[in-house]
Amino acid sequence: MIKKWYFYASLIVIITFLSLGFKPFSVETKPWFLTEKTDGSEYIFPSLEKDDYPKVNLNVPYTGNHLIGFKEAVAFKESQGKYRMVNSLGYMGKYQFGSKALRAIGVRNEKDFLTDPALQEKAFVALLSKNKWILRNEIEKYEGKVINGVEITESGILAAAHLGGAGSVKNFFRHGGNRHFRDAFGTSLKSYMRDFAGYDLSFIEADNNATIND
Repeated sequence: MIKKWYFYASLIVIITFLSLGFKPFSVETKPWFLTEKTDGSEYIFPSLEKDDYPKVNLNVPYTGNHLIGFKEAVAFKESQGKYRMVNSLGYMGKYQFGSKALRAIGVRNEKDFLTDPALQEKAFVALLSKNKWILRNEIEKYEGKVINGVEITESGILAAAHLGGAGSVKNFFRHGGNRHFRDAFGTSLKSYMRDFAGYDLSFIEADNNATIND
């Protein structure tokens, strides 16, 4: 019995000694998610600093309430985030721009626009800036109020403008929320104002002259 005890004790000591003499193999770890690089940029979020949130080239899905979350939520709704998508009405890209909106922010070549993710990101931010200037009075007057069952926020107003244009948003407020604009697929202005409420877009500058070259 004593011999068996010495044998097992010695075996444990030998195994322990040998295990300490080896270093573990180097294992390359990889992140738990993969992102498709389209313009060579990578981002780490969230941050408490607004300057850490670039205004362009944001193609990493994020669910926070800053610009990235807003962009990706709108993109998913519009095209499921597909840069090369063209719908049956001719609206193009990740954010489904029409020709008129593209010209307003300085995009002349629609073919190049459709194949350039970085340009599409710049275009979205430029249109946000332009609509924020056009709707600056509505944002100041109605933000925080409830109109026709919808709590009005800046991001909701800007999302609605992306869907139906700034003029349709003005018309919505002019008629107390009772004018229900819908696009050709039946999506309402009111639904965008509700679904995209509460994002922090305060650092987007209101600029009537915003273009992709800014």
